[in-house]
Formats: sequence, structure tokens, C-alpha cells
Amino acid sequence: MFEFIYWLLSYVVPFLAVLTVIVFVHEMGHYLVARWNGVAIQTFSIGFGREVIGWNDKHGTRWRISAIPLGGYVRFVGDSNAASVTDADVVANADPELAPRLFANKNVWQRIAVVAAGPIANVILTFVILYALLLGYGRYTIPPVVGEVIAGSVAEAAGLEPGDVIVSVDGYVVRGFEDFQRLVATSPAREVTIELDRGGSAETIVLVPDVAEVEDRFGNMQKIGRIGVSRDVADTDVSLYRPGPVEAIGMTVEEIRFIIQRTAAFLGDFFVGRGDVEQLGGPVKVAKVSGEVATLGIIALINLTALLSLNIGIFNLLPVPMLDGGHLLYYLVEAVRGRPLSMKVQEIGFRFGFALVLALMVFTLFNDTIFAHFGILR
Repeated sequence: MFEFIYWLLSYVVPFLAVLTVIVFVHEMGHYLVARWNGVAIQTFSIGFGREVIGWNDKHGTRWRISAIPLGGYVRFVGDSNAASVTDADVVANADPELAPRLFANKNVWQRIAVVAAGPIANVILTFVILYALLLGYGRYTIPPVVGEVIAGSVAEAAGLEPGDVIVSVDGYVVRGFEDFQRLVATSPAREVTIELDRGGSAETIVLVPDVAEVEDRFGNMQKIGRIGVSRDVADTDVSLYRPGPVEAIGMTVEEIRFIIQRTAAFLGDFFVGRGDVEQLGGPVKVAKVSGEVATLGIIALINLTALLSLNIGIFNLLPVPMLDGGHLLYYLVEAVRGRPLSMKVQEIGFRFGFALVLALMVFTLFNDTIFAHFGILR
């Protein structure tokens, strides 16, 4: 019993706390833009399945907390299900007073705005969290000066030398050696471009980091990029840098751009056969990571919330029916054609999307449990 309680408090509670915040913000984005466009909203639900707690507001929307806390949805009047698939019969037979308020009867640009609002809300949440943490706590930094270049390493072959001051990597400004490490580490087996200052002269070096497998503080194995350099060992000063409010905006936007670009590169690896399936994670892995990060303190957990919020926003924009990106694809096609796709075509798309999302969920769950188990045994 004690072990179960410990597991519950250490992994499940942090995971559900993080997920609930992200889902609430995502669905609130859909809800607010729908309300601003006069859409009749039937249900706002955190979780799926049987209702546990619920109430109706003055606009007739049912707010509910459901039994399975692994997502949520906003359902509009005239939808046949929580995925916002239109019920053609309801729309066709709607009361004349209600008809203009049905989501299906809004113009295509209003529908695009409502659907895009969820992922955009996730991006805004990420920005607010990262910006607040940067202003409130600043960041510890070490001058980005190369100390040692390991003989026979990628760095030596590319021409890096001790004393080089790293200016940028792949267009991202390097403010400290920790930036340089992270930019290289997140590019295993991918070409990176390094801009540096060598004795007052600007130099450009292009190299491909080796893939190294390392163990993090929680015992998880991670594949990262390495080039074979260390920082200037004579420079042990660690300084706290606090940007101003305006500079912090630029730094936060750059951080979000970095996360999006590296996430896209990670997904792109699977299309060229370089992807590592063990790096994919579903609910079990996210719960595990949430529990591990929670041990580092509330700030670390808040930072994880920002990162997951952005990744969920990106995932939802994939052009797969059932996801927000699939709806957006349909509406963009409608905007170009001047008329919507037939209900039959949309239905086929939603069935395909459902099968794809379900397959991905099963695979990641299997990957989190079976693959991870045998990975440990290896």
C-alpha cells in the first residue's frame, strides 16, 4: 500500500497536474474564440468518459470533469461527437434561431480561427511560462569559450581550436557555453553550422556531431550529439544573467523557435530512417518524466509544462484528420475550392485519422512499457 501511494504521489499526480493545465488552456483557446464568433457550445470537458462533476452556465454550455483525465474537448452544438464531426441531420433541421450559431454554418475563416486557437493557446502558455521564468530567475551562464579539443574528435577534424569564442550555432545566438552544449547535443548525426570568433576574426565551421548514448540523472539512456570539446577550464566563473523585459521577449521567442525546429528535426528523422523508436513516448513515459522532474522542484515541473504544452500544440497541427491540423486542412481546401469537401470524403478522412491516432497511441504505450522493459534488461 505504501508503494502504491508513493507511486501515485510521485508519478500520477504530477502527470495529471501538468496534463490538466495543458488541456484546459488548449480547450479554452477553442472555447474563447468560438464564443467571440457566436458559436453555440454544448460541452466543455476536461477528461473523457462518464461525467464526475458538471454544471451548466448561463449560455447553456455544460462544463464537466470526466472520469478519464487523459485529454479533453469542446463540443459545439451540431457536432456528432467530441471530435467535432458535423451531424448533418442536426444542422439541416436546426431551428432558424439556432442555425446561425452552429459551428458548421460559420464562414470558413471563422472555423479556421476557432480550430487554430487551441494550438495557439498552447504556444502562448509556453511563451508566458518561459518569459516569466526568465524574468523572475534569470539564467546562469558560462562564457562560450572552447577550452580543450579532444584529439581525433569531430571538433578537431572540423578545425575548432582552444580559445575559440562560439557566437552562434545554426543561427541561434550562443550566450553561454551551456547554449553551445545544448545546440550540439540536440543534433546527433545532423549537420550544424558554427559561427565563431577566433582572435577577432569571424570563422564558420560546419560539422556533424557523433551520436553518443549517455545516462541522465534518473538512469534513463539518451542519445545526444557530441563533437569532443570542453569549456575553458581556467574560466570557472558562473554568472547570473538577468535580461530586461524587452530582451527577454526575444530570448523567449528564440527558445520557442529552437524547440519547434528541433522537434521537427526529430520527427523528420523517422521519415529518412534515422529515427530511434525508443525515444518516442506516450502517457506512461510522460508520467515517468513528470514524476522525475517533480523531484527537482516546482520550477522544473512548471518548465516541463511549458515544453509539453508547445509539443502538444505542434502535434495537434499535424495534417491528420481527428487532430486540429486535419480540420484546418479541410477548411483550407474549402477556402481554395470555394466549397467544402463532401461529407463522404471527410468521413473517410476522419476514419483514417482515427485509425492513425489510435495506432500511434497503442505503439507509444507499447514502446513505453514492453520496449522500455526489454531495453532495461539489455
